[in-house]
Amino acid sequence: MSALLRQCAAGLRLLLVATVLLGIGYPMAIWGVSRLPGLVAHAEGSQIVVDGRVVGSSLIGIDPVPEDPARDPYFHTRPSASAEGSLGPGDPATSGGSNLGGFNGDLLAAVQERRTAIAAREGADPEAVPADAVTASASGVDPHISPAYAALQASRVARVTGLPLAEVHRLIADCEEGGLVSPSAVNVTTLNVAVHRAAR
Repeated sequence: MSALLRQCAAGLRLLLVATVLLGIGYPMAIWGVSRLPGLVAHAEGSQIVVDGRVVGSSLIGIDPVPEDPARDPYFHTRPSASAEGSLGPGDPATSGGSNLGGFNGDLLAAVQERRTAIAAREGADPEAVPADAVTASASGVDPHISPAYAALQASRVARVTGLPLAEVHRLIADCEEGGLVSPSAVNVTTLNVAVHRAAR
């Protein structure tokens, strides 16, 4: 009987040590590492805070929907394969592409429909609409667009918000990322926040 008690006591001690180490110590250590300078924003989801309120993440692109489509003050992300319409908005809770090939008739029709709609929205020639404006990203929630697509939208955003066009172009340049190894890209989420702040 005493051998059984010794074994139970050893098992209980092991359970307590494992609980303290793996249930308390390890999570606290990981939390502590996430507080290191340079990691805090990433650990918290790279949140964007405006007026003390979280309005989004710089890692997730959510295509904004204007109250009045005729007075659209926002820059728009790439189309999403999860969108019901050709331009969206997509469902940010759903990530993934369409997996359609480049010669698929449905994809080609969607690209043409998007090109026509974007050209009409921006008052531009359909040939001036860049490729990333009409093709969905692999994730469907990519917050980045090409500088060319941002520049295409700049005149509309300046007109609706009342900001000078030069100021809108400066905000676009401020929100550009990459450029050394990867191509330059504009973060639409941070750009829309910057435009909102400048237009207030």
